[in-house]
Parts: sequence; C-alpha cells; structure tokens
Amino acid sequence: MTGIWRIGTLRFTLIKAPPIRILHVDGDTFFASCEVAMDASLSGRPVWVGGGRTGDGIVIAANRLAKSYGINTGTACFEAKRLCPHGVLARPNYDDYRRISRDMFRVMERYTPTLLPASIDEGFLDLTGMERFVWRKRIADCYVNRLRSEIERTIGVPVSAGLGSSMWAAKLATSAVKPGFLEIPVGCEREFLSERLLSELAGCGRRRERALAALGAHTFDDVARMSSILLRKRFGVWGHQLWLFSRGEWVEPIEVKEQCRTTISSSTTLPVDEPDYNAGLIFLLSEASRLTGQIRREGLQVRELFVSIRFNDFQRVSSKHRFKHPQFRNTVINDIMEKLYWKAMLGGKKSIRQICLVFSSLQQLEDQPMLWGATDIERWSAIDYAFQHIEDRFGENSIMTGAQFALRVQNGSSEISPAKCPFGLHEANHTGPIRLDSKKAKRFLKNIDCIEGG
Repeated sequence: MTGIWRIGTLRFTLIKAPPIRILHVDGDTFFASCEVAMDASLSGRPVWVGGGRTGDGIVIAANRLAKSYGINTGTACFEAKRLCPHGVLARPNYDDYRRISRDMFRVMERYTPTLLPASIDEGFLDLTGMERFVWRKRIADCYVNRLRSEIERTIGVPVSAGLGSSMWAAKLATSAVKPGFLEIPVGCEREFLSERLLSELAGCGRRRERALAALGAHTFDDVARMSSILLRKRFGVWGHQLWLFSRGEWVEPIEVKEQCRTTISSSTTLPVDEPDYNAGLIFLLSEASRLTGQIRREGLQVRELFVSIRFNDFQRVSSKHRFKHPQFRNTVINDIMEKLYWKAMLGGKKSIRQICLVFSSLQQLEDQPMLWGATDIERWSAIDYAFQHIEDRFGENSIMTGAQFALRVQNGSSEISPAKCPFGLHEANHTGPIRLDSKKAKRFLKNIDCIEGG
C-alpha cells in the first residue's frame, strides 16, 4: 500500500513581555508653586512658604528663584528676608495645597492604568506596555512632556519626571534632572547609577548610609562590586535588593494595595499662647469630634488615645489610654480624653502652645445585623453621612457638635471663615494672650456630652 503522509507541525511564538517602565512625577517646589498658581502677582518673584505664628519661624518651601539667593528648607525667615529683601513670605494654606494636589492627580490618572500616590506632590505611574500599544514605537518624551505641560497649563504647578525600570530608578532620575524630564533607557541602569551617591536613594537613611560607608560603599558602583551575601547578611532583603539595583538588575512593577489606616491625628500650634486650660479642652473636644466622625465614615474604630500638650516654654506633657474594646462613640471617647487632658495638665501653670491628639491602633468596625432594628454603628453612620451631606450642600461648619459650637462662640468667630489655627483670625492679631470666660467654658463643657450624645 502506497500513499502520501503529511505531518502537520504546530508553531508556538512566545511573545516577549514588555520591559517594566515606571514614571515618577514630582511637583517642583510644590508649596511655593501653589502660592504662585493662586496669586499671579507672585510670578517671577522669589517666594518662600513658612513663618510660624508670628513670622519668625522657618522656611518649609522655597521656589527656585528664592533658592538662588541661598534660601532653602529650614532657613530662618528673618535670615531669608536678609538674603532676599525683595522676596515674598507666604503663610502656608494647606487646604489649598490639598485641593491643587487632587487636581494634579486627576490629570495623571488619564495617562496611566495604574497610579500610586507617594505624597501630596509626587506619584508613580506604570507605563509598561505603552510603547507597544499607545506610543506606537515613538519615544516616551512626547508622552511624558505632554503630561507635564497639561499639569502646568491647567493646574499652574510645574512638575519634573523620571522614567526607569523601578520606582527607585524613576525617583533617582527625577532628582537628577529637576527641573525637566529624564529617561533611563532599558539596559543602561548600571551606567546611570555608577557614580551616584547612595545618599540619593529614597529609603537609605543616615544609619544605613553610615553602615554602608563602614563597609567601604559610598556609591552604587561600590555596592555593585561587593558580595551579595555580605549585604544580605547585614541588611536583610533590602541589602540584596540594593545589590541587584546597583547592578542594573532590579525591576519593580507597581503594586497598589488598599490598606486601612492605623492612625489618625491632629496637631495644632495655637496662634498665641493660651493660659485658659478650659479653652484648651474645648478645642481638644472639637478636634475629637472631627476625627471620630472621620474614622466612622471610614468604617474604623479606635483602640488607643494619646493626648500631648506643649507649653510656651516648649516643655511637653502627655497621657495615653488603651480601651479594653475598640470604641466609636463620641461620648465614650470624649469622657476618657477629658480625663487624659486633665491628667496631663495636673499642676500645670504655663500657657498652652500646641495641642496634639492621636487615635491609634484603629480597627475595622464589625457591624453585626440585629433582628429588631439598626445597630448603634448604623445609626451613627447615618448621622455622619447626614453631617457630610449637609456640609457638602451648605458649606463647612454649617452643622457642628456641641464642642465645635462652644469653640466658635468662645472666639466670637461665627462670621469668620475657619482657618487651620483653632481660635479664628482675629485672636492672632492680639498683642497679649487670649483670655476667655472660664465660667462660660465650664457651662459649655457640662452640656457637650448631652449635645453630642443626642
């Protein structure tokens, strides 16, 4: 029997995964740039942000024109004025900075499927695969510079960017090029890192830097020539990652993980030193109401309370409490917090400069359904969402707890828009300390639990 046999062959083509490309975007002198964006008259002028309570504090941000005069973060404001008499000191407006930050990240979201915010003014964008599916073999410069231009045009804040194969590399590229954009081409990481100092790496603090220097490593090239076993033994997993990174062999995709917060806090320096301890308690209760509503909206409850007071001589006293069971009710939290406050203030005679409140060891609210009606958590959540809806519609502080109302009445600031500092704007102009009516304060304190508990 004769015939022709045909054998079919299957061919498999392995598609090579695209190289990981991570973009780091960072606002240039962000706080100072925000001030210029909000006030066009500051454009082209040296601007620094800071000043403290009376203008004698330190600089927390300075634009590039101010930096050219030697004004940097940490410079005393009086020294900044001496270095640049025609410069402008701007007091910080954190609410505006947060608003501008949100607008900036909304622009970034349109340029990437994965965005990881790192701070108020910087984030990481995953651009892996963009060359194949979006850029169509074009270079990254056009895409990234279009992003930078849109942020500056629509938000008013200039940004710099760096592109690399990991978040470490992208951040280093940004630092190297500011202001502007720099890409570390695939396969050129070791060449780029060779002469750079280890101190430039995010996460390499002074202790690690000193430990590496003791081993003879000052640059990334020094690390690349060392033994990986030695680094892993000395620094654990981080040491091995550093060794791979220094040799250009470390790639790191962005992984976005949603994690519940474990701590929420409020720390406020008063505009003037406050001698009335009852007034200080009113402010503390007001802040507690705000934080408690916030954690309940996030589905959390508090396990530990921490109250800290700093006096006008910078001495600090503190007190803390751990609940047997996590709490979410205002009345329970306020009762313990008031005891912590008076415990910390016991025997005190000095005026209050700063008040700090910390809720820590936050845990998830466990809302078990009930057969015959809503739980306390459901009822409190309904109240919190109603508060939020009213404020969204009628403005901030359109509805207040008893402590917040007491604070407003004590200050007579009902007609003044609220500032970050707790005692309104007009107290900051007083030449002497604020003196409130202690009798009225005590009456308010007696009624706070009834008002908030209702």
